[in-house]
Amino acid sequence: MAMNVAVKPGSAPKRVTILGSTGSIGTSTIDLILRNPEAFEVEALTGNKNVKLLAEQALKLKPQLVVAADQAQYAELKQALAGTNIAVAAGPEAVVEAAMRPSDLVMSAIVGAAGLAATLAAVRRGTSVALANKESLVCAGDLMTEAVKRHNATLLPVDSEHNAIFQCFEADRRKSIEKLILTASGGPFRTRKREELRDVTPAQAVAHPNWSMGAKISIDSATMMNKGLEVIEASHLFAMTEDRIDVIVHPQSIIHSMVAYEDGSVLAQLGSPDMRTPIAYTLAWPHRMPAPSARLDLAKIATLSFEPPDEVRFPALRLARQALKDGGTAPTVLNASNEVAVYSFLAGKVGYLDMTGVVEETLTAMPPVPMTSLEQLAAVDGEARSIAERRVQVLGRGR
Repeated sequence: MAMNVAVKPGSAPKRVTILGSTGSIGTSTIDLILRNPEAFEVEALTGNKNVKLLAEQALKLKPQLVVAADQAQYAELKQALAGTNIAVAAGPEAVVEAAMRPSDLVMSAIVGAAGLAATLAAVRRGTSVALANKESLVCAGDLMTEAVKRHNATLLPVDSEHNAIFQCFEADRRKSIEKLILTASGGPFRTRKREELRDVTPAQAVAHPNWSMGAKISIDSATMMNKGLEVIEASHLFAMTEDRIDVIVHPQSIIHSMVAYEDGSVLAQLGSPDMRTPIAYTLAWPHRMPAPSARLDLAKIATLSFEPPDEVRFPALRLARQALKDGGTAPTVLNASNEVAVYSFLAGKVGYLDMTGVVEETLTAMPPVPMTSLEQLAAVDGEARSIAERRVQVLGRGR
């Protein structure tokens, strides 16, 4: 039987735009594209401040447009690509314009709320969006899913957990699904007592035992906030209420998530902890394509273990679940205050255990209201960041 590939023989290459091409998801996406050059053409690339890498990627892939989100990087990027036919732009508006260019797939891999406007622009174009930017659904889930339906867009989850569920989720049998089960590695501090976490350093917190990720998501993994954000994201992606989404700690990171059905069946997707597997699935969808991920040797692995998450030691998961139940603007406040807390920890302004405290106090200070527009979301996001920053300043004076 012939293997499905990214494009059928004789068909045109799939045109791809990569938002956030210099980050970990973006570089893995480019690695796969370069391994399958006949299957893909790149329409646009966007990065932030890493102009050297962005220019190197552009020279290899020959996109129509390259954008630096940081306006200050325009001159350096322009000079790096002088003599080519590649258009160069800079600034947040140019990132949105890149998302609106004609392409078959937009890889949304910008970290944080900064990726929301461009992701929404791609959705409104009615294209397929490979969503690695979980904040788009966390901050604006109802707005995003409404836009997907209105513009007949397709959301393809890139996060390994949601991608696993996507592969196991029988949409035509939705009524027979009992629950979704997200797996969590437990991060680098899974076995530590809470009091032992007080003096954790950023270097220790970003040292994930299984995955190679950027600093922000690595810190979120250490606190288990990432799993809380993923619960919110899963609720919007698969139209499941909070009480039908479980989390289980699976230290080996081999089973990426599961779907439980009413007949007792539990379907799971397994794979080595390599983001190129879910990225390849979204790039090639609805087909499959080769990926260089290490193949599983279950006999060598021998044991897969599971344990419940400890929400006392890792309160971020509890905060995220409550924000999902509260609804409205609560998840936006959760995400904004968490971003402030994480980057403040990375900068040495607050301690490890202070991060969830900053988030909880910001949530308390901003009771949720119904979300009505992207403009309202931006205002809520800004206010939450201001409140969180003030709390960081107070904590910083006490260090």
